[in-house]
Parts: sequence; structure tokens; C-alpha cells
Amino acid sequence: MRPTVFLLLAVLGTADGARAGDWPGWRGPRGDGVSDETNVPVRWTGTDNVAWKTPIPGKGHSSPIVHGDRVFVTTCLEENGERRLLCLDRRSGKVLWNRVVLTSKLEHVHRLNSRASSTPATDGTLVFVAFLDGASAAVAAYDFDGQEAWRTSPGPFASTHGFCSSPILYKDTVIVNCDHDGDGYVVALERATGARRWKIDRPNKTRSYCAPLIVGAAGKTQMVLSGSKCVASYDPDTGRQHWILDGPTEQYVASLVYLDDLFFLTTGFPEFHYMGIRPDGAGNVTKSHVLWHHAKVPAREGSYVPSPVAQGHWFFVVSDQGLCNCFEAKSGARKWLKQLGKHHSASPVAANGLLYFTADDGVTWVLRASDTFEVVSKNPLGEEVYASPAVARGQIFLRGEKHLFCVGK
Repeated sequence: MRPTVFLLLAVLGTADGARAGDWPGWRGPRGDGVSDETNVPVRWTGTDNVAWKTPIPGKGHSSPIVHGDRVFVTTCLEENGERRLLCLDRRSGKVLWNRVVLTSKLEHVHRLNSRASSTPATDGTLVFVAFLDGASAAVAAYDFDGQEAWRTSPGPFASTHGFCSSPILYKDTVIVNCDHDGDGYVVALERATGARRWKIDRPNKTRSYCAPLIVGAAGKTQMVLSGSKCVASYDPDTGRQHWILDGPTEQYVASLVYLDDLFFLTTGFPEFHYMGIRPDGAGNVTKSHVLWHHAKVPAREGSYVPSPVAQGHWFFVVSDQGLCNCFEAKSGARKWLKQLGKHHSASPVAANGLLYFTADDGVTWVLRASDTFEVVSKNPLGEEVYASPAVARGQIFLRGEKHLFCVGK
């Protein structure tokens, strides 16, 4: 297990209720796309090595999450505006319950977005979801029997490209980033009641869609996120800012990852950048804590939507146009750049020394996590995929446009 993993487990403790093998929220148990599973499928099709395939009504690009024998996923029925939370049996794929969280007019979205793009999160007792309800963000909690525990509106939200704010769990709070075209904010709510613990203003009033990453770095707990023309680190207990970095561009979608005492950033719009940021700063660190920087990367090579993943001593990231980069963490030196399909929206995951990159056409490329490019397998699902995979209990969960697939028997 990596040193950063020990740090994060120390930060989160056991309050989250996540057990070994679970995938409890956006990008898994540590929010970085990495699983500790060792017996993970490497080869499949839409019919081969598939335990079950369940139709999911409506449309949504949120990822599935897994706790024990429960799988949760959100969706939107566009014909009537219902935003729903579904619970499935992990063993059989049977839908155990299907709840309407809210009914609201369909917001305008980017052509690659959906009205159910925020991945839910669970602590083993409650499931937390976030949607847009008219002109306001909405956060709700449900128990494992499908009964609503609470709901709240943390504030307004306006964006021409729609909503995507995945809730993140920390200690006894659920944290939601609401960068938008207005007075942006990040809010921490008490898990048990939904009461506000803290709420902080965000600078620059610019839409972004990044879930925070919480790690132990430079001797303290840091909640780091890009968005709204900056990169910033906060104390997740209080919302107090540790440090801030200006730019390097305007809008962000991808979450950061952390490896070898560096945060790795990929952006964005209107410019593409890759950046390695030292975690030990205070105040404005724009000129002091950028260790390396690939500035104004060609659009075809830069990643806007897919988040990166870190393994070994390397950062891996695929561009929206399907070009996959491997960077040495400490130096930022590019080790290789290879094409993986035509277009990617999903963020990669890593398990057992392998990397899983799922393209929009539903083909998952499995690569060796190495500074030498090696394709282990290519796995066509037969259905378009815009959601990021989940890895849990020796299985991979892939949310296609019409079905949820459980790969691995």
C-alpha cells in the first residue's frame, strides 16, 4: 500500500463505513481512481465474462457506487423531469428500489453532459445525492431501504453547461463543490441531518465541475480542487484556505491526484495545461510551488473532462480526443503518448498494476501501469459509455447509455 494511502486512511478514519473492496463514491475509496483489488477482470465483451446486465431507465453519466451487496446509481427521466436514485443487488443485478429524488424542469446542458452526472456517495448507512433543482443545488440523503433521511438546498447554482457536483465524504460531513456562474461556494453538511457545518466563498465566479480530493500532504489534511480560474487547498474541517494558485486557465472538470509529494493538475478551457504542484505552500503559491508545467498543450493532447490516475511513479491521463500521456511524477517528463480510441469522457481507474481507460464507444483499454506502453487487452461493451468505471469485490461496474453491466463472475 502506498504512503499516501496510509495518510488518507488516517485522515478519514473508519467513520465512512467503507469496507475493503467497496467503491463508495466518485473515483473510489480515496477519490483518486485507485482500487486495492487484485483479482480484477482483464477481458470481457458485452456478453462474455458478464455476471449481469440491467436496464437503467432514463439517462445519466454518473458512475455507479458499491457498498457490500448494494449498488447505487442515479438517472434522469427526461420525459417528465424526474431525477432518480436506484439501488441494485450486486449479486444478481435486480433493482431493489427506485426513488424519485426530485422533479424539476430540465436544465440546459452541454451535449456531453446529462441531468444526472453527479456520482452519489455512501458511508454504509446513508446514500448522498446531488442534483440541480431549478436555479438551486439540491443535496439529499437516503437510507439503504430507500427512505429519505433529509434534503437541503445549499445555495443557488447557474451554468450554461449544466450541473455536476459529486458529494465527497469526510469524517461526519458531506462536502459539495458549487463553482458556478455566480457567487460560487463549497459547503460541508452534517451527514446525519444535512445541517450546514461550514460554507466558504469561491473566487472568480466561473463555472467548473471538479470534485475535491482530500489527502494528507505536507503534514496536514488538505482538500484540493481546481476550478473558477484557480487551484486551491483548504482545511476540510473548517473550510479555511491553506494556499491558492492563480489559473492556469478558466474552467475545469477533472479532479486532481496526488503522488510522490505532488499534486497533478490537468485542465481545461480555453487552454490545456499539465502541472505538478508542491503541497507545502501557504498563501498565494503561483510563483513558488509549481515544480513543473506543460503550458498551452495542443487541444488534441490535453485532457479537459477525464481525470488522471497515478501509479508507480507516474501520472497517466487520457485526453478527450483519446491521446494517453504517461508523465514521470517528479520531473514531469513525458514517457509516452499513444492513441486510445477516438474520444474519452470517463476517467480511468487502476487496480493490480493495470490501468483501465474506457472510451465513449464502450471499448475499455487495459494497459500496464508502466513507463513503457503496453496494451494488455481491448474490451468492447457494445454500448456507449460516458460514466467512469467502479471496481469492487473482484468485479468492474460499467454504466452504459442504457444498461449497468457487472463484469466478472
